[in-house]
Amino acid sequence: MGSNGFGGSQRLVDLVQQLRPSKPLCLPSNADNPPKAESETNPIAKPSERTRPKRAAVLICLFEDENGHLRVILTKRASTLSTNSGDVSLPGGKTEEGDANDIETALREAKEEIGLDPSLVDVVTVLEPIVTKIGMAVVPVLGILADIRQFNPTPNAAEVEAIFDAPLDMFLKDKNRREEEREWMGNKYLLHFFDYEAENGKYVIWALTAGILIAAASLVYQRPPDFQERKPQFWSRICL
Repeated sequence: MGSNGFGGSQRLVDLVQQLRPSKPLCLPSNADNPPKAESETNPIAKPSERTRPKRAAVLICLFEDENGHLRVILTKRASTLSTNSGDVSLPGGKTEEGDANDIETALREAKEEIGLDPSLVDVVTVLEPIVTKIGMAVVPVLGILADIRQFNPTPNAAEVEAIFDAPLDMFLKDKNRREEEREWMGNKYLLHFFDYEAENGKYVIWALTAGILIAAASLVYQRPPDFQERKPQFWSRICL
């Protein structure tokens, strides 16, 4: 066990030290923007809708396999969901009223969706938010699972059809990758699609999830991908 109490392999201990900021993470809290008095707001809109940006958080949960390779936990969304049904995603979801910060949102959603006990995850850093077309700020929270054997996957059937994992470094490689050029409001960008075959099926990891994992892999391995990214400009819009 490392000096900080983290019980993973030496490589994971080194990764935690590499990624963890020298200063404690400073996270926006739901309490940072308290609702205005009713007289100060449009009576038609709820105060929380006017004072808080739309926000969500996802968990990039990394672990080491038996060969010492880093892998990330992913899900296939249930086909019955109203949005992005059947897509591959990271565990996560929208911020709720009781969430103290983005880390709490990501850990709560991971527990609800796949049964991952938050106490098993050592959160080491938070990546820059990505803003979707509809203005949702998605915050990637990166955490380390010291011992994958302690995780008993329990998919929430209402939200998750399947749980699988993939090697993190695949998101830096050109192999099994394709791309499509898209345009939005005059900005041309690339969407990346990664094809992956797991024990329980074939999956395509693309769009926002692929973009987040490219960023995470670049940070972990300290190098850019083997291909041109050309990220959407709207992903980098300023969010509070």
